[in-house]
Amino acid sequence: MEKLREGLDKLILLICVALFMFMTAVGTYQISARYILKDPSTISEELISYSFAWMSMFAASYVFGKRDHMRMVFFVEKFNKREQIYIGILSEIVILLFAFGVLVCGGKAITELTMTQISPALRISMGYVYSVLPTCGVITSIYSILNIKDLLNKLKEEV
Repeated sequence: MEKLREGLDKLILLICVALFMFMTAVGTYQISARYILKDPSTISEELISYSFAWMSMFAASYVFGKRDHMRMVFFVEKFNKREQIYIGILSEIVILLFAFGVLVCGGKAITELTMTQISPALRISMGYVYSVLPTCGVITSIYSILNIKDLLNKLKEEV
């Protein structure tokens, strides 16, 4: 299971770095085309926006996998270690339900619904843009299951 987590981490980081580099290159081109060449690009703004959305979703999945997202620890720290683990498991179950219900199921529905909608500048199906939702929903669900497994192992160590 640890190899799955490591592989997923590396893949997501690679995707995020590649998207960030792509956004930087396209942004530089957009600025150069507008101010130096006096010929603004029509597609670069859409490319940057869609790339940013994809990068944000993948980064959010990565953060959930690391359990580094914002938490209200001042509340949880009032409990003993065992209760903290139970709260962590409950939190991961809620994340799993959200990721599967909203991102995977809802994302699949919106992706299918927008497959016929075409983006104005790029002329691609918006379904491809929205496909990041179910993709990252599956990734977040996998991470959540791995986190629950880790917390259960930690609970066994506490006994």
